[in-house]
Amino acid sequence: MKIGIVRDKAYLGHRAEGYHPENPERLRAIYDWLDKYKDDSLVGLTPRIATEEEITMVHTPEYFREAKSTEGNAGIFDADTYYSPDSFRIALLAAGGAIVSTDAVAGGRVNSAFAFLRPPGHHAETDRAMGFCIFNNAAIAASYLIHRHKMKKILIIDWDLHHGNGTQWAFYTNPSVLYFSTHQYPYYPGTGAIGEFGSGDGEGFNVNVPLPAGMINADYAETFKRILVPVAEEYSPEFVLVSAGFDAHRDDPLGGMKLTDAGFGYLAGIVKNLADKTAMGRLAFCLEGGYNLNALRESIRAVIEALKGKQFEPDGRPSSEVFSTIENVIKVHKRFWKRL
Repeated sequence: MKIGIVRDKAYLGHRAEGYHPENPERLRAIYDWLDKYKDDSLVGLTPRIATEEEITMVHTPEYFREAKSTEGNAGIFDADTYYSPDSFRIALLAAGGAIVSTDAVAGGRVNSAFAFLRPPGHHAETDRAMGFCIFNNAAIAASYLIHRHKMKKILIIDWDLHHGNGTQWAFYTNPSVLYFSTHQYPYYPGTGAIGEFGSGDGEGFNVNVPLPAGMINADYAETFKRILVPVAEEYSPEFVLVSAGFDAHRDDPLGGMKLTDAGFGYLAGIVKNLADKTAMGRLAFCLEGGYNLNALRESIRAVIEALKGKQFEPDGRPSSEVFSTIENVIKVHKRFWKRL
């Protein structure tokens, strides 16, 4: 079992002038742990700069030029999203890191991969930066798999605390990507309602599970088992991507969920089994949120262990609120998916 690991000290150069929760210390905590982990199953992967052509598979040329115009300067795209003098190049390296991870898996060099990169990506829309994100790393990786590897079915699972509005809208009319998201709702960025299920040819290929605050491991487990598993098995993707945010952890300062390290390990186990069953094991993770350094590090440890085969079990019992949400999602989506 070989797990590809994308890392680069250059990612630490994206930094705000004052304090910001999305800061270099997030990756330092992960990299320091990786240095101590010393496991032969981990294979280092070197990221590269994504090309303009690769970025504009998702983003508009106008937005690419806007982002490029920030080179050498410091400022903000919006109230949440900053840039520093090297941020444009680092954002290209983040998108390129996601591409390298999928290339390594698709080419058989590794069984799965985790790209430890920043800035994160899932809020970045086709024409603007948003929510700490400059380019949408996971969406670019999915588009790369479609264009470069000629794949026709990509599953993106987004378990970040926040809804991935950028990823949703990038593929909203495209059945080549099935987007599945669990997220705290209502919450930033305000999207991710059950009724946002895609349009045109993409109708039914956008599955949102908006959850109330306070959900525990058992609630997420029930959601994945009742909705993700049957839909993904019916879709039968060729590759599985995970927008892996860890801000749904109970210790995260920005969230209101109550997942634990073991909870993330359990979700990773479900995802790995899905990839093994439907996608020849092809699976890659892109880091998104997660702002408590200890929770971030320990949750990633659990995910890596799950990818190596360790079994985790969810604790607690599912809540009445999660059963209600699940039934509402099934009610909307059962006309699209026979297995629901």
